[in-house]
Amino acid sequence: MHISPQGWLDAARHCPSPNRDPRPPGCLPELIVIHAMSLPPGEFGGPWIDHLFTNRLDPGGHPYFVEIQGLRVSAHLLVRRNGALVQYVPFHERAWHAGVSCYGGRTRCNDFSVGIELEGSDAHPFEPGQYTALAAVIRALRAGYTGLAAAPVVGHADIAPGRKTDPGPRFDWGRLHHLLDGAAAGD
Repeated sequence: MHISPQGWLDAARHCPSPNRDPRPPGCLPELIVIHAMSLPPGEFGGPWIDHLFTNRLDPGGHPYFVEIQGLRVSAHLLVRRNGALVQYVPFHERAWHAGVSCYGGRTRCNDFSVGIELEGSDAHPFEPGQYTALAAVIRALRAGYTGLAAAPVVGHADIAPGRKTDPGPRFDWGRLHHLLDGAAAGD
């Protein structure tokens, strides 16, 4: 798995989002933020996340979509339930994933983070393939970007406490760290 000079992951399907912009001058990615989402809530599969991140979500497609119509958000990457990857924003650009956020005393986490969505929810365990794919992506990011080489990996809830809960209580941080540590140790 490699990242091109243009910031695109070769192992991902590319679905460019207009919901992005340049990072502030001199600001490089230094944080990896894990999110979880499903559209409609609690349902998996379908084109809805792609449609949301590309401003094509039909409010008539589901009653919940009326509540979020007009929302302009994105993530750098989505890890589907089967481990398939979809990239929306090049990693060197700013995706609109974190909202009002703070980490290590720094606000505006979108400026200095990479946002990775997992297709999931607080109520469902994540799939083994998602952990494997996520760990591979994190390794590629750490190899491709100096600022991410030793970057913290946090949840959306960690940078927006009280406002967000994802990736939620069903996300197995120990499993992710084991996959990352095992690869670092040569397992």
